[in-house]
Amino acid sequence: MNDDYYELLGVSRDASTEEIKKAYRKLARTLHPDVNPDPEAAEKFKKVSQAYETLSHADKRRQYDMGGGPGMGGFPGGGGAGFDFNDIFDMFAGASGMRGRSQGPVPRQRRGGDVLRRVKIELRDVVFGTEQEVTFRTAVLCERCSGSCAEPGTSPTRCTACNGSGHVQRVQQSLLGQMVTMAPCPTCEGHGDVIESPCTGCSGHGRTATERTVTVRIPSGVENGTRIQLRGEGETGEAGGPSGDLFVELSVKDHEMFDRSGDDLVTTISVPMTTAALGATIPLETFDGEQELDIRPGAQPGEEILLKGLGVTPLRRERRGDIRVVLDVDVPSALTDEERELLERFAALRGDEATRPKNHGGPFAKLRERLNL
Repeated sequence: MNDDYYELLGVSRDASTEEIKKAYRKLARTLHPDVNPDPEAAEKFKKVSQAYETLSHADKRRQYDMGGGPGMGGFPGGGGAGFDFNDIFDMFAGASGMRGRSQGPVPRQRRGGDVLRRVKIELRDVVFGTEQEVTFRTAVLCERCSGSCAEPGTSPTRCTACNGSGHVQRVQQSLLGQMVTMAPCPTCEGHGDVIESPCTGCSGHGRTATERTVTVRIPSGVENGTRIQLRGEGETGEAGGPSGDLFVELSVKDHEMFDRSGDDLVTTISVPMTTAALGATIPLETFDGEQELDIRPGAQPGEEILLKGLGVTPLRRERRGDIRVVLDVDVPSALTDEERELLERFAALRGDEATRPKNHGGPFAKLRERLNL
């Protein structure tokens, strides 16, 4: 069963970020392996740190409160990159020594998250391209502190617990010799400095939540499911870190008349059998306006008529596809007496007779034909 993060830190569910930070620091001073060698304390310190990492970040806390899980895990970064507990408690054997990769403080800056938005567009937009405004809620730079995370007029101070290095050392004796552990400083959370007066506008994160509207240029020839990437238009990074990207996924609406086939537009029109027999020129509404469609005399069902250069303009090419019009010949299901008489006269003039089906009477059919049976 998962531990309740609020109970682990000893705070209420409506506790502020500053109250959560103070509770964590108080617990860290008694549970950190540098001051408490008890293995149970180390395990609890790991859980407390994970709880702090989740509850000190607005997005992760919101997800946790909604039942979305414990968040990202790792050592609390306070806006910096997360730590792996395997690194915190990792040791190496030897007479003495120290791992070199944890020597510097961890920057508070962290890249903002990417944002994905889905947008529906018309088939006309696919043919010609378009621009569309996309509105979404995201994190932007805090106007009060300009991303510094500190109250205006104040600045971070050098951490006295680690002398600004961002890490502390622990030396232990073992059968293998002297063991040295490098761990992030619990006082400054590995940053090397401490923000005594966090910005009240962003709770010390350097960014706030708001709605943004971005204009997206959608080129012609895009397909259903195409993703357009706008670099740097996603969430603003914490503590002035680089912004993430905005991804716009396109969904093309069905059109009442045309379907897309590659770079071509395909439609089926129904014409009377008299029009198919005699031929005609009829109007056809397209994305380029009304066009004349020439139907040749004697046109057959399923026959295609091309309107060249009126289809989709493909990506990175200039030549447009075509419109393919498929003919569906409409044969009347009921005739008046006059219509029947006229058709019978027409059939007589042509000498039309009902076609007798071919005989497929089994393996002896050909033999019967030869014997005139």
